[in-house]
Amino acid sequence: MGGELWSQLRDLAPQRVRPARSVLLRQGDPGTHVILLDSGSTLVTLTGEGGERTLLAVRGAGELLGELAVLDSQPRTASAIAAETCCVRIIPAPDFLAFVDKHDLLAVLLRHAIARVREAETVRLEMATAPVAVRLASALGRLLQAASVAGTEYVVRLTQTELSQMIGASRNAVGAALRPWRERGWLATEAAGGLVVRDIVSIRSHAYAER
Repeated sequence: MGGELWSQLRDLAPQRVRPARSVLLRQGDPGTHVILLDSGSTLVTLTGEGGERTLLAVRGAGELLGELAVLDSQPRTASAIAAETCCVRIIPAPDFLAFVDKHDLLAVLLRHAIARVREAETVRLEMATAPVAVRLASALGRLLQAASVAGTEYVVRLTQTELSQMIGASRNAVGAALRPWRERGWLATEAAGGLVVRDIVSIRSHAYAER
């Protein structure tokens, strides 16, 4: 979707602010609306029958969320959770579908959705087979890549328990993976439970070297 069309789509709804860790879209809900992400980043997660959560993707500013459920009139297949404070635009399904029809965007959106499914399958395979340190470093890297604010430090507003759920590992295993990175000064732990990531390149290199 080009810049002009994106601008027109944004004009269909006012901007709203959602805090970190708020649920933007919930798995199983009907597709009543789509979300345009103006700023911030979100975690796309899948919840299994036992309540376990798996990280499928991280989306950043300029992304469209929840369009597949609107296009095929089926329940949402995943949840979207704000990884940081997000500015969003919530567009009702009828308005979005009218826009898609007016500008003949169905084929474009379906190709985009298929590419996302393939990406999610790649991430799920990694989360199922890679060592904990690699899974954690990969998840942190995706969060930083999608973050709305660039800089030398990035704060991950997730606790170790939440991170462990996202990558399918125990909290103790996540703590063990974080320990050498903390000792080397590549990240720090916030009092509120979040992580301050200072050197993702070194973190990823160390994780893959230990693989």
